[in-house]
Amino acid sequence: MTIDISRTHTVEVGYDEFCGALAARDLRPLWKIAKQLMPDVPLPTTRPWLWKWDEVLPLARRAGEIITLERGGDRRVLAFANPGLNGLPFTSTTLWGAIQYLGPHESAPAHRHTPSAIRFVMTGSGAYTTVNGDACQMEAGDLVLTPIWNWHDHNNDGNEPMVWFDGLDLPLMTSLESIFFENHPQQLQPVEGHNLSERAFTGVGLREMGAPAPEAHSPLLRYRWDVTDEALNSLHAARGGLIASLEFTNPLTGGSAVATFACEMHRVRPGGRTPTARKTGSSVYVVFRGRGRSVISGEVFEWGPGDVFVTPSWSSVDHEAAETADLFAISDRPVLQALHVYREEVLPASQEIVGVFSG
Repeated sequence: MTIDISRTHTVEVGYDEFCGALAARDLRPLWKIAKQLMPDVPLPTTRPWLWKWDEVLPLARRAGEIITLERGGDRRVLAFANPGLNGLPFTSTTLWGAIQYLGPHESAPAHRHTPSAIRFVMTGSGAYTTVNGDACQMEAGDLVLTPIWNWHDHNNDGNEPMVWFDGLDLPLMTSLESIFFENHPQQLQPVEGHNLSERAFTGVGLREMGAPAPEAHSPLLRYRWDVTDEALNSLHAARGGLIASLEFTNPLTGGSAVATFACEMHRVRPGGRTPTARKTGSSVYVVFRGRGRSVISGEVFEWGPGDVFVTPSWSSVDHEAAETADLFAISDRPVLQALHVYREEVLPASQEIVGVFSG
């Protein structure tokens, strides 16, 4: 169909009446919203924030006493809800962070969903997460993947509770309107073996010939803390400096272990502040051990074991350890890199501190 613009009518109205006519027809003039849509630099709604382990853990324990685990996707989970996101239960605009509590001899039912998830174990021993039949052991400091559309359930055979950090791309999938969820037909899925993915990938770049290669995520489902710890020590011995940083990768491709967000481990040693840097995209940090502080956009956040904090997009960030500290982090960097909009820079040394976080 061809539209003949010669037949359209020009209406003589004042500016305010003209804008009202646009609004009445669900039209918005770009000249009024240009800076809102395209600011000179990112203006994140995510706020720098920190959640204290000493405050969160008692609430997680209380949840263990009053909340039962049933079918329907229920988990005993406390989400870190960023106060800048107008009540949404998200830690940043793209990342979900939460604490999950599983009591002794409990099981969380099997299900699957399109948001990808990781579990970083904070405390406890004797539990395992079954991912598509592979029962992956969970020990403190381990990273366990429960990738997109993989069946998974959690089981604690031990005599102590397990607490781990949940990281998901749930906000991103929500924005893309691409969330699907399904319960497993059984309460718990059948276990085909234990730590099968570790047996298949015993060396970097080595796999059985002809074995299928998943494209969306790493085929290695459990990244053991003892291996991560040794790699951090080796990196520091080779490079020195205040911080040694590693990324958990797909052993087949060298890319991120999860396609939609990066999983990282940073070892910060005492002796000064790390270089101040900023990057597009947000990160959520989990303090596995050690004490120190981070300066985020001029605000000081003091942290200790178990604390969780978030850094918004394009915020200036540096860290300073009072004792050797290990910080696990998730970041939306892989998505931004795939879209060719990732940017980072190191800022000139600055001692400016605006304030201390008070919660």
